[in-house]
Amino acid sequence: MNAPHRADARPRLSPDQIRSIIIGLVAAMLLAALDQTIVATAMPTIGLELGDAANLPWIVTAYLLASTAVTPLYGKLSDIHGRRIMLLIAIAVFSLGSLLCALAPTMIALALARGLQGIGGGGLIALAQTILADILSPKERARYQVYIAGVFALSSLAGPLLGGFFAQHLHWSAIFWINLPIGLLAFILTNDKLRLLPRNERRRSVDYPGAALLVVSSTGLMLALSWGGVRYPWDSAPVLGLAAFGILGGAAFVARLASADEPLIPLSVLRDRVVASATLAACFAMGTLIGLSIYVPIFLEGVVGLDPSRSGLAMVPLMVGTVVGATLSGRSMVYFRHYKRLPLALLALSIGACGLLAFSGPGLPLWLIEILFVLLSIGIGTVLPLSTIVVQNAVAPQQLGIATASMNFFRSLGGALIVAIFGTLVLGGAGGDGAAHDMAALIRGADAGQLGETFRLVFLAACLGLALALGCLSLVEERPLLDSPGQRREDQDRA
Repeated sequence: MNAPHRADARPRLSPDQIRSIIIGLVAAMLLAALDQTIVATAMPTIGLELGDAANLPWIVTAYLLASTAVTPLYGKLSDIHGRRIMLLIAIAVFSLGSLLCALAPTMIALALARGLQGIGGGGLIALAQTILADILSPKERARYQVYIAGVFALSSLAGPLLGGFFAQHLHWSAIFWINLPIGLLAFILTNDKLRLLPRNERRRSVDYPGAALLVVSSTGLMLALSWGGVRYPWDSAPVLGLAAFGILGGAAFVARLASADEPLIPLSVLRDRVVASATLAACFAMGTLIGLSIYVPIFLEGVVGLDPSRSGLAMVPLMVGTVVGATLSGRSMVYFRHYKRLPLALLALSIGACGLLAFSGPGLPLWLIEILFVLLSIGIGTVLPLSTIVVQNAVAPQQLGIATASMNFFRSLGGALIVAIFGTLVLGGAGGDGAAHDMAALIRGADAGQLGETFRLVFLAACLGLALALGCLSLVEERPLLDSPGQRREDQDRA
């Protein structure tokens, strides 16, 4: 009666409609999540067959740069033009990029195709999380966060296995061909069902100069973090130049935010205490998890003495614990007013487990190491759904897209920073000169005792990352979760 256009006046979707939409979103997220893990094990074969191992890192770097840089732009455009059209564009661009990757005749062509694939992949996960916020209230959304955690756990386990199998028994291009049926399924499922989505978008202009500055600054920083200590020494001119370029671009972007009439990321979003502290908590927690997932296999092989196959199996507890933590956190948000208490307690437990690995890891039996992996990752898992939900709970419906995308953007940057720190510790401790091109060969040549001391520092760095996540999470204000999707906080307060 008051305002028929209000978001909370729209009809609710039925449970069957919600399930149909979620199935489509899971397929879309699987595209991006699987692509991040399936490529790694096939890279040696790709370099051998294309005869250009020197440029092999660009397969990862091109995708990472493109996907990170465009994520906030997808969020802003979805707030203006709607989620459905932007998600369909992301799926189509990702699928086209996958097709071109599969057909690439040279490493340069493959790297360019991976960049196009990244432009599509940058919108898949952030838009899927935003659409969940459109159709479910924060309380309802907490129950479904396990699906998101499950997608990442599945991709972390299945990706390396599929990548190795395809490269060895079929052809490396199969790791890209597999995206086409998944992409087609995601497109079909979402094209029809997303027409049911409520519409919160508003016709506004896009700050393209601000977007360009964000792309430039993030590209410079990501390249510096990706190449530093691996392709070039940290104090080399290319790395220092890229870092300076990224910092200057970032400063120009901040200045643009303060001066633009409609900045790419509204200042009201960035200044919100919940958004800032929850984003930083997710940044440190997710970055630590990514860093550990990359370098722990080196610990298992070089220090514990496992072969590559057993090392892969030994990583399962690290992934399973994340899903368990996400499930516990999501469920607790439904039933408890003080929904931070469980994540804070489990994150403190994770720091303790990580500390035990730091001081006693090389001397512990494998079964105890596996238990510690579960305890370490279970706390990290609790942060991921909580951070997403509280950020979406804190902003207006028309800002859901940009707020969710910004959180994913800063989480990617944080992940790149922490991975770079872990890489510097591992390479330096293994006797590298800070510019090693073949990390695997370097680690195989390292002394197990020396490598064990190196990973003491790695696990201590992980403890620091988790402690920072704990500190940021403690600063998150526990605002009551809204009762219906699209509801404004002032409406709930009046009720």
